[in-house]
Amino acid sequence: MASSYSTDLKLELMVTGEKAGLWGDITNTNLVILQQSIAGFEQVALNATTGATLAFTNAATSNGKNAVIELTGTITGNVDVTIPSTVTNKVYIIKNSTSGAFTVTVKVSGQTGVTFSATDKGAKVLYINGTDVADSNVGKLSNDYAPQLSAVLDTNGNDIVIDTGGAIEDDSNNEYIKFSKTASAVNEITVANAATTGAPNVSVTGSDTNIDLNLTPKGIGRVTLNGNGKINGLAEKVTTVGTFDSDINIDTNTQGVVLSTATASANFTINLRGDGSNSLDASMDNGESITIAYINKNNNVTYYNTTVKVDGSVVTPVWQGGSAPTGGNVTSNDVYTFTAIKTASSTFTVLAAQTQFA
Repeated sequence: MASSYSTDLKLELMVTGEKAGLWGDITNTNLVILQQSIAGFEQVALNATTGATLAFTNAATSNGKNAVIELTGTITGNVDVTIPSTVTNKVYIIKNSTSGAFTVTVKVSGQTGVTFSATDKGAKVLYINGTDVADSNVGKLSNDYAPQLSAVLDTNGNDIVIDTGGAIEDDSNNEYIKFSKTASAVNEITVANAATTGAPNVSVTGSDTNIDLNLTPKGIGRVTLNGNGKINGLAEKVTTVGTFDSDINIDTNTQGVVLSTATASANFTINLRGDGSNSLDASMDNGESITIAYINKNNNVTYYNTTVKVDGSVVTPVWQGGSAPTGGNVTSNDVYTFTAIKTASSTFTVLAAQTQFA
């Protein structure tokens, strides 16, 4: 009976009484093929347009039997690396070192296989599952659906890339920090720790100069400083109004100072509210205060503030000096300041003052 050959590595399988005097050489060849399959490395140059078919020669070393294969050459189109359909079990490490922005597909003949994308010049651990080539995904963190570190993560000087909308989460999948991408961004924040007695720092960095740092609460929420605060410089937003209105709404959620550049033509009412959609009552907690200023322009007629409201309801302010004003001032910018103190639900104490600036 003649020798046969193993399905995958094409080892020569001798039968008893055959190959007298040749058993040593044949056995050595089989061992070399086994070594090639376990530890062999070979570069396989691909044809520019057709790729390559890996060889599995009976009783001989051949490129398809190697453990590690590096694909080389310049390809000018999408190509295939084909394994004969007689091979049903084999493990490979395959590195795509080809030049050219085209795909390389490693497959069993007649099957679909695993594809290196046009930009993927890395390595894959592949195996034949009895039918076709499959990707083990070994070494791909993206395929570990619940990765857990057993030691400190050291990025070794490299960045961590987070897709827009991605987040850092707690162990219950609740978000700590969520990230949002701005196309062509050039500015960012830098967080610095500090040595003994030093203060950690959050700063704006990037290629632009003189860039603000925005802290934006949700809805009518506020940015809260828990503890004492220190301000080196402060600018307060001023809303400029070019037309006079005798019923003035001041939106305390967005306005701190309102300047009327139009000359007053009548006495006027001031209504303090959160904004057009939110009441001042809803915008403040009990035990909080808020201060705003309204600047009224008079010429020869001394118009003034006669009524103060909170959320549309008339209140009686406590006026500086003990009494409400009975008129404005001629040729003046009269500044009215109001401090609303919330003492209970829908209950406010309002401190008011009128000051002439001529």
